[in-house]
Amino acid sequence: MFGIYLKRELGRRKKTALVIALGLALGIALVITVNSVSAGMTQAQDKVLKSLYGLGTDMTVTKARSAPSSGSSGRPNFQFDAGSDDSDATQSSDRVMTQGGQALASGVVTKVAAQKGVADAVGALTLNVTKVDGSFTQGKAQSPGGNSGNSGQGGPGGGNSTAAPRVQGGGADFDVNSYSVAGVDVTDQTLGPLAGSKISTGRTFTAAQTNAKVAVVSTSYAKENSLKVGKTLTISGTKYTVIGIATPDSSESTTDVYLPLKQAQTLADAKNQVTTIYVKATDSQQIDSVKAAIQKNISGTTVTTSADLAETVSGSLSTASDLAAGVGKWLSVAVLVAAFLVAALLTSSAVSRRVREFGTLKALGWPSRRVTRQVVGESIVNGLLGGALGIGLGLAAAYTVTAISPKLTAQLGSTGGGGMGGGPGGNGPGQQSAQNTMEIALSAPVSMTTIALAVGLAVTGGLIAGAMGGWRASRMRPADALRSVS
Repeated sequence: MFGIYLKRELGRRKKTALVIALGLALGIALVITVNSVSAGMTQAQDKVLKSLYGLGTDMTVTKARSAPSSGSSGRPNFQFDAGSDDSDATQSSDRVMTQGGQALASGVVTKVAAQKGVADAVGALTLNVTKVDGSFTQGKAQSPGGNSGNSGQGGPGGGNSTAAPRVQGGGADFDVNSYSVAGVDVTDQTLGPLAGSKISTGRTFTAAQTNAKVAVVSTSYAKENSLKVGKTLTISGTKYTVIGIATPDSSESTTDVYLPLKQAQTLADAKNQVTTIYVKATDSQQIDSVKAAIQKNISGTTVTTSADLAETVSGSLSTASDLAAGVGKWLSVAVLVAAFLVAALLTSSAVSRRVREFGTLKALGWPSRRVTRQVVGESIVNGLLGGALGIGLGLAAAYTVTAISPKLTAQLGSTGGGGMGGGPGGNGPGQQSAQNTMEIALSAPVSMTTIALAVGLAVTGGLIAGAMGGWRASRMRPADALRSVS
C-alpha cells in the first residue's frame, strides 16, 4: 500500500518533485565540484613537493645558513688563453660549485640515521655547473663581471643562459650555460633526488658503481642536448657515459644530471661532503618529534618538512587552493543550506494543498504517524532523485575541469635552508636558495568518499523536507478536510 500510494502521489506532483530535486541537485553538484577541485589542488601541491623531495621523503636536513665572508665575491672565474696563437679556436671552461656553497660532512648522515624515529637517511650532493664556450679574435676580452685579461667570469642563471662579454681591442664570442647535477648514493636509491623519477630508457645505477664514470640524465636535458644512452657527457674535462634517461613521476625535475655521489664529490672538490640529507621517518605521526630531535642533537643544521615547504608554495596554485578551501566551501555550504530550506518550504506548501486528502485519510482511520511516514517517504525519494541528478552534474563538472586541465603555476621559495629537494634548479654562486617555478595541470578527481557524501546529503535533504512536511501533515484533523470541501 505504501509503495503504490507513493508512486501515485509522485506521479501526480511531477513539477513539485522536479523543482525540489533540482534545488537539491545544484547544491550537491556544487559540493562535489568543490571537493574534487580541492582534491586536485592537494594532488598538485603534493606533486610540487615530491618533485623536490623525492619519493618517500618526510624531511630534508641541510646546513644552516651562514653569513658570506667579506672577502668572497661569490663569482666563479673561468680560465682562458686569450693570448695564444690559436686564439680563434673555440675554448671551453667549466666551473663546478656546491649549491650555495653549503655542505655537511658525510658523517652527519650517520648521525641523522641514528636519531630516534628515523627509518632511513641518505645523503646527496647538489651542484651547479656553469659551462662557458667561446673564442677570442685578438685582443683581450673582458667578462660581464668586469675582470679583463686572461680570465672571464660568468654565473649560472637558473637554466641555460648566455652572456656577452665586453671586448677591448678585439672581439670574443661566448655562450654561458648552466645546469644542475646531483650526486646520488647508488647503494640506497629509495630516497634522494632520483627516487622521484622513473628510468624511461636504459637503466639506473647499480650498487657497485659508487665511483663509476656513468650518468643518468633527465628527459628534458637529454632532449635539449641530444643525449642518448651510450653517448658521453663531459663535465670539467671528465667524460661520463650516459646509462639511463630519467622521467620524473610528477611535475618537472629540478635536476639535469645524476652522478654517483663520489664522482660528484670529486668534481666539486668536496670529498666526504653532502648538501642535502633525505630522511624518512618510521611513522608519519612522528615527523615533528623527529625534526625536533635532529635540530636538538645535531647543531648547525636546518630541518625542513613537507609542511614547511607547503607554506612556501605561492603562485596561481596557492591562490586557487585558497579560493577552493575558503570561498568555494563556504559557497557550497550556503547553496546547500538554501537548497534544504527551499525543499522544506516547498514540501510544507505541497502538504498544505493536500488538506482534503490527508483529512480524509485520517477520517478513514490513518494514524498521524502513517501520514507522516508517507510524506517523509515522498521527500526521501525526491532527495534521492536530487542526489542522482547532483552526482551526475558534479561528475560532469569534474570531468570538464580534468579535460580542460587548466595550467597553474607553483613557485616554491626558500625556507631558510641551503636548498631542498632534488636539485638546485639553477642556484648561482653566492645564493643560499632558489625559487623553483613549476607548471601543474589541474585535475578534479572524484573519490568514492565524495560520492558517499553526496548520497548522505541527498538523504539528509529529503529527511529535512520530510520532517517539515510531516510535522505539517500531522497537525491536520478530519474536520480540516470538511472545511476545505465547504
